[in-house]
Amino acid sequence: MAKSKMMHLCGFLIAGPVVHSHAIWRNPKHTTDFLSLEHYTRIAKVLERGRFDFMFFADRLAIADRYGASHVTGIRHGDQDATRMDPMPILGALAAVTSRIGLGATRSTTYDAPYNIAREFATLDHISAGRAAWNVVTSMNDGEALNYGNVPHLGHDERYDRADEFMEVAFKLWDSWEPDALVLDRARGIYADPGKVHYLNHSGKWFQSRGPLNIPRGPQGRPVVIQAGSSGRGKAFAARWSEVIFALQPNMERMHKFTGEVHAALAQQGRPADASRILMAIMPFIGESRAEAEEKRDLHDSLVDPLVGLSTLGAHANADFSALPLDESVESVSSSGSQGNINALKSIAAGEPISIAEAGRIYGRGVMCPRLIGTAKDVADEMAEIVASGAADGFVVSPAFLPDTFEDFVDGVVPILQDKGLFRRDYAGVTLRDHLGIADGAA
Repeated sequence: MAKSKMMHLCGFLIAGPVVHSHAIWRNPKHTTDFLSLEHYTRIAKVLERGRFDFMFFADRLAIADRYGASHVTGIRHGDQDATRMDPMPILGALAAVTSRIGLGATRSTTYDAPYNIAREFATLDHISAGRAAWNVVTSMNDGEALNYGNVPHLGHDERYDRADEFMEVAFKLWDSWEPDALVLDRARGIYADPGKVHYLNHSGKWFQSRGPLNIPRGPQGRPVVIQAGSSGRGKAFAARWSEVIFALQPNMERMHKFTGEVHAALAQQGRPADASRILMAIMPFIGESRAEAEEKRDLHDSLVDPLVGLSTLGAHANADFSALPLDESVESVSSSGSQGNINALKSIAAGEPISIAEAGRIYGRGVMCPRLIGTAKDVADEMAEIVASGAADGFVVSPAFLPDTFEDFVDGVVPILQDKGLFRRDYAGVTLRDHLGIADGAA
């Protein structure tokens, strides 16, 4: 299937009080009922009205307790891991109130079994009529390992080695039913053709699975695979398996660099450059004027405590920043502490003389997600420039407030993109693969 010339859009979510923005639950305009299904239903309907390709939920399997070796800071201030509900039941409910938008969830290859994952996403694909997507993560946080004490805490590259075999087994399970295996001949009483349902008998280093899956082949063949690996090993994994790659890069230069590296990795896997859609994260602040948009940004940023950012950064970097004085500059601590800690802080500082506290605020306001600030036209023009330059195939839109950001974007930016001929006016197909312009998953 030819690659679509239209840009692709995804709505980024976490089933909790925080997304990239740590100010979401503190929205001064209204409460954010992140524990209610109605909250996510409203968001899904807004995104579908905006003809988004899909929405997906990031996830993690532990609270953050690296800051001060305690959960106190993260729980008190509401960091990114303070609450994360399981996204799969939510997506099941959203499948019933939407009809076109793709539905994605994060699941870890480290703390689950291939059969469980294959069964979950085959179910979602059927009940959504072909709109399921799996955001594959390998997990790296000590807290997650402690919650699954019977699973070895693996090193970075070894987690990806295990994940490769995990994907092999999951794909075999989805392929264990041939496309025409389900017969449903009511007159003859033939449910399915057993000759077209196959055992796996997989026996590898990490997994054993007999199969077959106890669910017929899904409408998409396989769910769409999303990945966000940024390390060399992560990019190689994404290049082998992914159909959507989610990236968080701070500027156009870094976007181009990342995309070039992904294309090189795809080539090494024998896949064409358009085998995977590369979507860059953005956080828009939209106003009737640039000044109004800047006021929205400033209000948002004023609600972020530096400690909440440092708590989330600690969880992401698997490091404890509590011993660093908040009023010291990032550069002044370059000779102490672990190099991982220092490098994480320096990437936030980007060469600027900022304090540890300011680094926490910067991380808390958006986890380094680039912000597009201005009128709807300003934002649409900047997005168009990024795609036209070849730096991305589209965007993962991360909200500053919910559902406010998505409503502003759908009502303001989407119509301009449509008028530019850069985004669909209506869905052309039913499945997520239709939206993305990628072929069905095939055996």
